[in-house]
Amino acid sequence: MESKRQEYFSVFREISKDILSTLDLKEVLKSIVEQVTRAMEAKGSTLRLLDERKRTLELVAAYGLSETYLHKGPIDAEKSVAEALQGRAVAVLDATTDPRVEYPQAAREEGIASILSVPLIVREKVIGVLRLYTDTPRVFSREEIEFVSALAEQSAIAIEHARLYEQVREDYTTLMNDFYLWFESREQPVVSGPGTGEQSRLG
Repeated sequence: MESKRQEYFSVFREISKDILSTLDLKEVLKSIVEQVTRAMEAKGSTLRLLDERKRTLELVAAYGLSETYLHKGPIDAEKSVAEALQGRAVAVLDATTDPRVEYPQAAREEGIASILSVPLIVREKVIGVLRLYTDTPRVFSREEIEFVSALAEQSAIAIEHARLYEQVREDYTTLMNDFYLWFESREQPVVSGPGTGEQSRLG
């Protein structure tokens, strides 16, 4: 168990370094789903963000699962393990029979046994879900749930970091555009009106 804790810590530290060293959100999230799958010795994992307008969970990163399963259909935020969207971790022992699973037949065909869903939370608001899938039934321990929850928190931080950067970049671009427009307007030559001594700008 001690070696497992050390592995969890190493994964957490590595992902923290990724978040701090790159603004490529896609690569960071891809690293998170791969590393959580390996550390938990699971079948695969996904990271989905909530589309508030459509009330669906949109796939942004995945590891270890087939394209067929990943694109099995829209994921309804209210039907698909809704407790996670209320801010709670949700463990499903049998994904093929649990009524909280939206596509049990697809889970059976993919060879999925158990699912752990944990929320991504930013400023006390759920923005998505990190899910772990196993190919054998598993009762997730408290330590496992805490580890996956910590990675979900890192995912949320990375997403917020990227969004803030994009907002700052857009604000900076707008500011520079406004400045250039102002500067160009100041650069227009000034001439005297004919016979009046008044000054007017050339249009």
